[in-house]
Amino acid sequence: MIDELGAISASPDHLTRLFLTPEHRRAADIVARWMAEAGLAVSEDAMGTVRGHWHPAGRDAPRLLIGSHIDTVVNAGKYDGPMGVILGILAVQEMVRAGFRPPYGIDVLAFGDEEGTRFPTTLSASSAVAGVFPPASLAAVDAEGISLRDALVAYGKNPDEIPAAAYDPGKVIAYVEAHIEQGPVLEAEGEPLGVVTAIAGASRLSVTVTGEAGHAGTVPMRMRRDALLGASEMALAVERIAKADPHGMVATVGRMHVEPGSINVIPSRVVFTIDLRSSSDMSRREALTRFEREAHRIADQRHLGVVISAFHEVATVPCYRDLQLRLRNAVADLGHRAPSLPSGAGHDGQAMSKLCPIGMLFVRCRNGVSHNPAEYTSPDDMGLAAAALIRFIERFQLPQLDSSTGGAPT
Repeated sequence: MIDELGAISASPDHLTRLFLTPEHRRAADIVARWMAEAGLAVSEDAMGTVRGHWHPAGRDAPRLLIGSHIDTVVNAGKYDGPMGVILGILAVQEMVRAGFRPPYGIDVLAFGDEEGTRFPTTLSASSAVAGVFPPASLAAVDAEGISLRDALVAYGKNPDEIPAAAYDPGKVIAYVEAHIEQGPVLEAEGEPLGVVTAIAGASRLSVTVTGEAGHAGTVPMRMRRDALLGASEMALAVERIAKADPHGMVATVGRMHVEPGSINVIPSRVVFTIDLRSSSDMSRREALTRFEREAHRIADQRHLGVVISAFHEVATVPCYRDLQLRLRNAVADLGHRAPSLPSGAGHDGQAMSKLCPIGMLFVRCRNGVSHNPAEYTSPDDMGLAAAALIRFIERFQLPQLDSSTGGAPT
């Protein structure tokens, strides 16, 4: 199943499957067929989310949601997203085969736009399901000038029907997602599965450092106002701040533009980005304050100017403790220890948390590689993840999950 979806690409040389493209349509149709073959009723909402419905207790019974996404980044791996959809289908298929009759239903969801690759949007499909889709996003355009609204129409959807995609919060128990870890922790600990504690919050900054251009051969070092050296020192400062944080903070300087960019001219202007993530919002805010203070100290010391502007801010989303415990117990039933770890990457659970409690199961991936053709998760580990989902469903009772206690049973 992984290989079949992995063959659906806009490029013959690598895997690229963007939201609301012909490739997305082909993948959605295959997923719908698998859902039907597993014994689920199939529907598709106005944002293109494929839904497989299993309701042994009737349509009015509360339901557990299991899902992930089927869109990809450019030059992607095969496992990020589709694995979670497939594991959900296989788990429910086993429940149907075994004649399991819980007092709740299960919907398996195959989202699009989790990666945010085609449009300057992200999580639009899961946001619609959660009832928090921002209508202004319909005006967003891709690289070819096609708006999200027009792309939906071309895909055969009516954007005016997006509000109808939202679930009634009173009929949803929880959302659970299995996903490759996209990091090296589980492999380092020798464990195939882990339980996610939170989806990390993220801040993105643009930092502009200004100095003075000059001849590379004639301006003495002590008299230079080198914007690149100042920016480099600031980049090292944010690294130190992240390393000193006790909450697993990570910081990345992903872009650095140098002007005038000549080999024999002292750089006069540098613009660079910072991506800062942490499972603690308070820790992340404190780190931003420390970085701003350090950046201005460095600029003053080097006689430079610096302007810092934030252009992206997402709060941390905690996974509910009760769901963490249930997933950990399901893994323990299989004879394994499931380490607790945060997710530094974003997931559909961030949007789904606006609808219901969320839980996530991580699956080990080789060398921690993701968003890369080398991405790989073994059949054995995926099989254990499917078995853990089945155990989780078998033992799942209708919990009283109270958001005011972070998911502690009431």
